[in-house]
Amino acid sequence: MQVRGFPPLSAPDAELLILGSMPGIASLEAGQYYAHARNAFWPIMGHLFGAGPNLAYPGRAQRLREQKVAVWDVLQLCLREGSLDAAIREEVPNDFAAFFAAHPHIRRIGLNGGKAAASFRKYAAAHMSPGAEAVVLPSTSPAHAARRFEDKLALWRSGLLGKA
Repeated sequence: MQVRGFPPLSAPDAELLILGSMPGIASLEAGQYYAHARNAFWPIMGHLFGAGPNLAYPGRAQRLREQKVAVWDVLQLCLREGSLDAAIREEVPNDFAAFFAAHPHIRRIGLNGGKAAASFRKYAAAHMSPGAEAVVLPSTSPAHAARRFEDKLALWRSGLLGKA
């Protein structure tokens, strides 16, 4: 089935961009980024930026914007059955030339998992602002539960903020 992603959650002064691959079924149904109850994204955002699941979704989105954090996906459209990245076919990337032009302060890009990283390298890396850095982070997806939450949090903290 054809799957369409969301517009970016961002403000023009964003300095940090977090990219996934494509929203899963729970997110698409809810109309929210990372809506699956077992996805570690919002708990990690709570620890790093005060945008945790204790806030309603609009409050989390606003908190990230206030912290100069943008959230988007590498892909705009794809064919996929289910929610797994491995099932993605016929990828259509988002317009990163326009995004980076509209967000000139992006200095760090966090890639949420291997598929986001591979797709970013293929479609978007050439559009990064000079001096920006992309870092691959462990997936927050519940499908990738082999790593403990504390370990994921530590890797996200060091990857996004440069702090151990």
